[in-house]
Formats: sequence, structure tokens, C-alpha cells
Amino acid sequence: KIWDTRQRTKPGLSFEAHDTDVNVISWNRLTSCMIASGGDDGTLRIWDMRFISNKQYVANFDYCKKAITSVEWSPYEGSMVATSSADNMVCFWDLSVERDAAEEVELKEGDGLEIPVDIPPQLLFVHQGQENIKEVHWHEQIKGAVISTAYDGFNLF
Repeated sequence: KIWDTRQRTKPGLSFEAHDTDVNVISWNRLTSCMIASGGDDGTLRIWDMRFISNKQYVANFDYCKKAITSVEWSPYEGSMVATSSADNMVCFWDLSVERDAAEEVELKEGDGLEIPVDIPPQLLFVHQGQENIKEVHWHEQIKGAVISTAYDGFNLF
């Protein structure tokens, strides 16, 4: 539910955002119309508030196989978002990246490379090695620095 605090009696908008529970949500501070949400089903969804009335997300990523435990937009780059998940991954996403079919054909024909279809092109990096990751946060002053917390400690990278 999205609440307008000026209207205290009912939510401004209410709809089913994920097929399962929504665990986390984050406003994009640089592009204020964008929201990222993470669900129990492992999906990361991106919402554009300008078009939210049709109750349709603008991007859906189901790379993680277990619940999303944290999601946070980069304070420096409006298209970057970091997530953590119950399958012990911290993922970095760049929503400005798009699949380039012509480049994929060129790589396949020229170098004989197979482009994996199960990895979204927006997925930049996956950090693993922690157990039971709970949160991921960008550093407010050190550009690109991220901290993640987990059962076995925290990582700063």
C-alpha cells in the first residue's frame, strides 16, 4: 500500500506488488518517481510512480532464487540498485543497461561465445561468501562503497 499522509483514512494506492510478501522497498533519491521492491519470491521489481495507476512494474528480475532481504538505490547513480537475498548473494544492478542483440550475434559469430540467457544484462556483479545476508547499504560519502551485514559479520567493498 502507498499512503498519502495528508489523507489518513485510506491508502492512496493499494495493489498486489508481488505474488508473495513484499519484504523491502526503496525510493530512488535521484529519480524520485522510481521505487524498487523485493519479494519473498526472490524477485526485484522496479516501479515508476508516474505510471503506477496501471499497477504494472517497469522491470522484473527473478535472478535470485530465495527472498530479497534488502534493496537500496545508489545515492550517486540513479540507475544503480543493490540487493541482498536469502540465497547469500549481494547483487548490483544497472537499469540503464539493455540487451544488445546485434552485439550478441557478433560475439557468437566472431568469437564463438554463447551469451547466457538466464543472466539479465542489467546484473553487473554478484558478491558471495557471506552467510544469511540481511542488509546492503551504499556509503553516503564514499562513492561506490557498499556494506553488507550477515550472520557471520559484515563486508565492506
